[in-house]
Amino acid sequence: MLNAPTPSDRPRIALIAHDRKKDTMVELAKEFAPYLQRCRLMATGTTGGRLVDELGLDVERMLSGPWGGDLQIGARLAVGEVDAVIFLRDPMTPQPHEPDINALVRACDVHDVPCATNLSSARLVLAQLLQK
Repeated sequence: MLNAPTPSDRPRIALIAHDRKKDTMVELAKEFAPYLQRCRLMATGTTGGRLVDELGLDVERMLSGPWGGDLQIGARLAVGEVDAVIFLRDPMTPQPHEPDINALVRACDVHDVPCATNLSSARLVLAQLLQK
């Protein structure tokens, strides 16, 4: 029988969704819930709250994105504490914290961390992680 993963060997995934994408994030998380329950999850404020309340996932909640949550996740990523980012962005709605969003996506590129920014790429990233 396999031992349960220790916190250090559980995938660390950040989940972020703009307002118009939060329902999509909840549905995505429901689709991958058995896998996500085995991961260390972090999320920005409202997204994290919905994942906890609606799906019962164990999620470390950061601040809301406009209040610095994207930057908090970016800081964790920069020191090697994030293995993948699922960031369901709304490209049709201007965001007041766009520089923070760009900084997080740039940090993913700089540190070679997978970053899915739409539903199709999110499914691909999660499906690949599930295979490991």
